[in-house]
Order: sequence, then C-alpha cells, then structure tokens
Amino acid sequence: MPEDDVPLDGQDHQTHQELQELQSEALGRQASARKVQYLDARTLRGLAHPLRIQLLRALRDFGPATASQLGERLGESSGATSYHLRQLATYGFVEDAPECGKGRERWWQSTHQGTHYDGSLADSPDPTLRGASDLFMHEVANTHTRDLSTWLGTSRDWSEEWRKTSTLSDYTLPLTPEQASELSSRIGDLIESYRPKGKDKGAGGSEKFRFHLHGFPLPKD
Repeated sequence: MPEDDVPLDGQDHQTHQELQELQSEALGRQASARKVQYLDARTLRGLAHPLRIQLLRALRDFGPATASQLGERLGESSGATSYHLRQLATYGFVEDAPECGKGRERWWQSTHQGTHYDGSLADSPDPTLRGASDLFMHEVANTHTRDLSTWLGTSRDWSEEWRKTSTLSDYTLPLTPEQASELSSRIGDLIESYRPKGKDKGAGGSEKFRFHLHGFPLPKD
C-alpha cells in the first residue's frame, strides 16, 4: 500500500501537463460509467464532516489528487487531508488511483460521481444521526454559497457569451406537497437529459456548468 504524499525523486517526477492529462483521463473514465452513492445511516455518519465533504467534491470536480494537492487547494494541512481521505476510504467514498502516481506517492479518486440523500434520516430517533443529517445538509448549503460567491467574484474572467448564461432567479407559487415533489423531479430529469452519455464529453466548446436546485415551503407569517 503506498504511503501518503511521500515526495518523488527526480526520476519519478511527472510534469504538470502529464498530471493534468492523467486527471482528465480518470475523470473521463468515471463519467463514462456514472455511479451515484446512496447514503444510509453508516455512510452518512462517515461523510458528515465539512472537510470530508469538500475533499470528496474536489476529487469529483478536478479528478484524482494527493493529500498535499488537496490540502493546497482547500487551505488545509496535508496531515488533515490525509487523515480524512483515509476515513472517506473506510466508508467507500474514495479509493487509491495508482495509475496517476509513481513511486510511493499516494493518489486518491472518488468511487462515485454523485451522492444521493433523501433526507429521511433527519427524523431518526438517534440524536447523533439527526446531527449528522443536519451537518451534511448545512455543509451542502455552504458549498452552494461558496460556488455562487466564486462565480460572482470571477464572472468577468469569462466571455460575454458565458456571462449571459448565468441566472439568479427565484419563483414563489402555491403548490401541494405532491406538486412540489413532481416539479422538483421533472426539473432534475430535464437537467439529466443534457448529461453526456457514455464516453461522450459533450459538444464542442462545452464547459462544466453547475446548477443548484433549491426548493422549500416558506414560513406562513
């Protein structure tokens, strides 16, 4: 088993371009066989930590990486990222990516390309499980806020054509629980219909484009 983040000597060194190509190839393989992990009580407990959620998302967004690379990206020590990566591996969220590293350097990749949580554990009689559910949902909301803040702060780096594609919209309408569930499901299905299938990487000129879908009843007063 390779050790975490042992520096490479000159013979094993990979160029930045080579690393990017390996990461891109790994993401392509994952996208061609998209898998979603469904959270249960055990895996929810294992994921319910802010840094673990950030680590998992970084691996899904940017491809395989080492603990040091992830620490630099997230502003954390390699010791902290290494520990939480091993915990994520224990619960089946990440695994070794040996094809990306050389020598004794340890690379990690996500085992799934998405996570599904239906919220049912939020009403568990176990207070620790309710707490894990609350932490997970709040960290997802925090992540969405960071995404949006990043876009607002960097939007001028994109062309006018791309800037026109973004939207900040909200809609309020009277719905029954059944109608709200149906609408959310239909929106999700529509978004999924645009996802490239198999080894298709999307149309020419494509970029990663993120949608956030939030829906909830408003207070009555």
